[in-house]
Amino acid sequence: MAAPGTELERLVEIMRRLRAEGGCPWDREQDLRSLRPYLTEEAFEVLDEMDRVSDGGPWRPLCEELGDLLFQIVFHAQLAAELGEFTMADVCAAISDKITSRHPHVFGDQQVKGAEQVLANWAQLKAEERKKKTGRAGSVLDGVPTAAPSLLRAERLTEKASRIGFDWPDLAGVRGKLDEELRELDEAIASGGRDAIEHEMGDVLFSLANLARFVKTPAEDALRMATRRFVSRFQYIEAKLNEEQVPFGGATLEHMERHWQAAKAVEKA
Repeated sequence: MAAPGTELERLVEIMRRLRAEGGCPWDREQDLRSLRPYLTEEAFEVLDEMDRVSDGGPWRPLCEELGDLLFQIVFHAQLAAELGEFTMADVCAAISDKITSRHPHVFGDQQVKGAEQVLANWAQLKAEERKKKTGRAGSVLDGVPTAAPSLLRAERLTEKASRIGFDWPDLAGVRGKLDEELRELDEAIASGGRDAIEHEMGDVLFSLANLARFVKTPAEDALRMATRRFVSRFQYIEAKLNEEQVPFGGATLEHMERHWQAAKAVEKA
């Protein structure tokens, strides 16, 4: 088995050839803007394979998707290298330096008592890094992308706030807050006001994301898996109705519910 460094160098060289004179016309036309959708797509394909592995699927497809995602990173680094901005080696060095500096309990002589202290130290180290770069510590909430999926962003924001002590003391408080927000949503629905419903629905979802963080079950992952189950069950219904030659849209809700319950039983089995 080849060393990781050897294979990474090979990939960097392949990328350089693709972009060079006489290389691939499509690759030579790309820039940061045109590559954005591919980077996003590859990241989501990695998530899909992670979910399949979690369901007991094979690991090899995940390896392939990670490679596709890595290729996007190498592609971006090549664009930067052509402009004299930075290289893939700089990318590797930067993240290595960052991870080393943020783990003084591993690469230094600092002592920690557990994961919570690691996270608190991480937040402090990031603030110190920002201050060196910008002259100010900034907000502890900095660094959560505004374009991230909303449930993921909500969870990450509450996690970051918790690192400086802004958090519920226990699960009961988080659960109670969700109940409070659900009551307020019921009131908004009863009033019929669109803005009020949107406001309270947002508060409920935010509280759910915070609850998910507390029980260490990421809301974005939980919803994605629930969506996968819905698709699988609904397609099971469609297949059964097709076998029964039921006309499109001709099944009753009760009929479809029987197949839905059968699909759930198949999952459990």
